[in-house]
Amino acid sequence: MPGRIPQHFIDELIARADIVELIGSRVPLKKAGKEFKACCPFHGEKTPSFHVVPDKQFYHCFGCGVHGTAITFLMDHDHLSFVEAVEDLAARVGLEVPREEQLGARQAPPPTEGLFTLLDKTAELYRHELKNSDRAKDYFKNRGLTGDTAGRFSLGYAPDAWDCVLQQFGASETDRLKLLQVGLVIERERKPGVNPGYYDRFRDRVMFPIRDARGRTIGFGGRVLDKGEPKYLNSPETELFHKGRELYGLYEARQASRTLTRLLIVEGYMDVVRLHQAGITYAVATLGTATTPEHLSRVFKICQEVIFCFDGDRAGRAAAWRALENSLSQVREGRQIRFLFLPDGHDPDSLVGAEGREAFEARVGRAEALLDYLVRHLREQNDMTSRQGRGRFAEMAKSYLARIPDGAYGEQLLTAINEVARIDTGLVGTRETPQRQAGSRPIPPVRRNLVRQAVQLLVHYPRIADKVQDVSALASLQRPGISLIVQLVEELHDQPCDKTAVLLERWRGRPDVGHLEKLAAMELHIADEAGAAQELLGALERLLKEEERQRNYDELVSRHKHGSADGPEAEIDPPGAGHSTQAPGRT
Repeated sequence: MPGRIPQHFIDELIARADIVELIGSRVPLKKAGKEFKACCPFHGEKTPSFHVVPDKQFYHCFGCGVHGTAITFLMDHDHLSFVEAVEDLAARVGLEVPREEQLGARQAPPPTEGLFTLLDKTAELYRHELKNSDRAKDYFKNRGLTGDTAGRFSLGYAPDAWDCVLQQFGASETDRLKLLQVGLVIERERKPGVNPGYYDRFRDRVMFPIRDARGRTIGFGGRVLDKGEPKYLNSPETELFHKGRELYGLYEARQASRTLTRLLIVEGYMDVVRLHQAGITYAVATLGTATTPEHLSRVFKICQEVIFCFDGDRAGRAAAWRALENSLSQVREGRQIRFLFLPDGHDPDSLVGAEGREAFEARVGRAEALLDYLVRHLREQNDMTSRQGRGRFAEMAKSYLARIPDGAYGEQLLTAINEVARIDTGLVGTRETPQRQAGSRPIPPVRRNLVRQAVQLLVHYPRIADKVQDVSALASLQRPGISLIVQLVEELHDQPCDKTAVLLERWRGRPDVGHLEKLAAMELHIADEAGAAQELLGALERLLKEEERQRNYDELVSRHKHGSADGPEAEIDPPGAGHSTQAPGRT
């Protein structure tokens, strides 16, 4: 049904849903005080670290870091889209999902209506054509594939014709527009007064259907049988298919094991298929693009170890370094990212065929840790026998260190940098105390903690926003994060709510939602709403006082420069000097 789902309905849905009942229907929960605990359904573990908090309608795993609302759980656990999750949850609580009519918009079916079916039918067409093509069957046989493997991955063949798919599924202009919408055909150059023509995108290629987490076909990869360019051709970006988010073989890997502990990321379709046939069923591949942070964010919801596998040639090493650079933002405690380089002249497909599963998995076990690979690569770029080379190594390493989120992993890297560069930690510096430009305003660390404290209090206890009276005074503060506090308070004034999950669903899709979710997952040692309100007002009052002290300090500096301070040798201490850098308690 067309139209947007109203936000007020989502608020009501989250408020009425029972997250304990929902998750408990899929995961055995045990009561632990005011919360419920279980072994996390998103990563293998023996000790329960998955917590469900009914008061907040929120869940969080302290092992792998997943968290969210009832809607998020359905999306991640049952592999539903947002709309599907809302409809599922609404059916559980006996509500009908309303839709807002979009004024002025042309009424049209939802963009994905019938498209999954069309792609699945096309995959079936390609499978049928494979059975009729000895040439295509011989290609797969010569690559060492069995019929069972071809069937498991739904491999197929696109005939050497311009209109195979068009003849089957393009009877009307509406049908042809759907084929264009999913990238199966290409539109010919338009001419005035002439209806557009189309032709098949994939011709004379063996076909690899790309499936989403639910097993639905969302796109294709095609490889030429003989010589031709491009060697590999993927479906274009569509409403269903996004290369930077999908991984080939992930559906098959999850079908092979419901408790994946690791994923091996390779570069080619045939690499994945051949590795699965050999019994290495945790192999997946990117789709003609480098591994993105979004890929990894998705992978780490499934397992906690990723091994990148690359050819040992120059192109493979370059691809590995790009993967490392894109992985740094996803480094966390408990996650493992490793790199496996194959012998020259081999790719995973050929190597597993030559040496078998056991030998290949032994190589996987010896894969290099991200930290070791990073340090080794940077050492190779510099002359480590000279002080100048070691200093350049340290500077290069620090630039990569800055991309890693705060935590013990970053500290390990900093220690490794210092050891290799033979420079004291004080000379290399730390991640927490960047040098301040001369003449710039000093920013006491206490103020950042206060901002974070205020946001966290609002996330855990949204109703306390009504205790904040003077929002305009806050808006005048020149601090990172203040705008987020102001926006939270103003929106909660306009539309109050009393549950963390309701607040988070309102922010779904906004840039700051990830930050709010992390704060929601952090424990807050405050007994009740009244205590939270007192803490919030105290934090905001301190922020205002800090700003006032800063203004006084700036004025004193200005007067000192012009010789009008109280005495020519008057000392000027920056605001916050002598004060604790910890977030304050109640005032």
